[in-house]
Amino acid sequence: MRFLRDFLDKHRPAFEKGGKFQKLHSLFAGFDSFLFVPDRTTRSGCAVRDAVDLKRTMSVVVMALVPALLFGMYNVGHQHFHLAGGEAGFWSVFLYGFCRVLPMIIVSYVVGLGIEFASAQIRGHEINEGFLVSGLLIPMVMPVTAPLWMVALSTAFAVIIGKEIFGGTGMNIWNPALLARAFFFFSYPSRMSGDKVWVAGLPDGISQATPLAEAYQGTPMTHDLGTMFWGLIPGSVGETSTFCILLGAILLIVTGIGSWKIMLSVLLGGAGMALLLQHALPADNPYSHVTVLQHLLAGGFAFGAVFMATDPVTAAQTGRGKWIYGLLIGVLAILIRALNPGYPEGMMLAILLMNTFAPLIDWFVVQQNISRRLKRARS
Repeated sequence: MRFLRDFLDKHRPAFEKGGKFQKLHSLFAGFDSFLFVPDRTTRSGCAVRDAVDLKRTMSVVVMALVPALLFGMYNVGHQHFHLAGGEAGFWSVFLYGFCRVLPMIIVSYVVGLGIEFASAQIRGHEINEGFLVSGLLIPMVMPVTAPLWMVALSTAFAVIIGKEIFGGTGMNIWNPALLARAFFFFSYPSRMSGDKVWVAGLPDGISQATPLAEAYQGTPMTHDLGTMFWGLIPGSVGETSTFCILLGAILLIVTGIGSWKIMLSVLLGGAGMALLLQHALPADNPYSHVTVLQHLLAGGFAFGAVFMATDPVTAAQTGRGKWIYGLLIGVLAILIRALNPGYPEGMMLAILLMNTFAPLIDWFVVQQNISRRLKRARS
């Protein structure tokens, strides 16, 4: 890589102030720091630095998302050929899904990074790295039938309203990918709800409901637990395979990027509430017949617990706060599913709501610690 380092150093002056391409300084700096660890040092205050900077953190998250993304592409093709009645080999199935999902990823990155670049140039700041993950998450939480212009509009809303008005990466209150999904859902509900939005290229007269939609309609789930665990079910691109999501969770936990406390507490909160509602709901409520495992395997529960709730910017930061934050997300997600008649999937709203209250949770935890230490010092 020495030749690449020398090449960048040779052309750096052209992008500095007074250089021929000074207006592209943010773009050059972002590309440079993406390839190499920045050589800048902290000039004031106390800080500890290592090679795992923000870009490396984002890269690990992207690698953790790859299994769910690749399986999502295969599942898109599988659902299409399964309902269309045709037979196809593995690569034909995967290639069909790849061709349907890739344009969504391209649109997400082009729109999002374009806004990030423009914002960095206007402010004279470096390019924020956070969209490396958000740009991949956004198409993964969308239905494959989402029109590309809607994906573009949702991405623009998430970046501008969800990030840039707060100051960019690290300053946002809500998870940008979930904001994009929320904008898509509330602006175009017919494109997110219903039987025909989850399978690409459906022939006329054929539809397929997700397991949560079946539960909401009061009909027995047509998919067994094994099929739901492996992910061969209709749903958003990256949310169907719990197995692939668990592979990503292992990588995040081993590398220390994702909080196991949040993942586990979301699981415990959701399982506890599902078990309670299974016995507390009246018999005429369709969710009274949904088991704990069905709740945990259906919809975006696992994906949200691993990749959305653990966002280090919008999640709680204190140790005890993470437990409280995660438990409340799990509880609220199942509550919204079971008690909200207009929205069968509750994970998105639960996480966005707790993103709002995460700083307050941390404040109470810190105040409690301060009070406890003061009492100990006085005794």
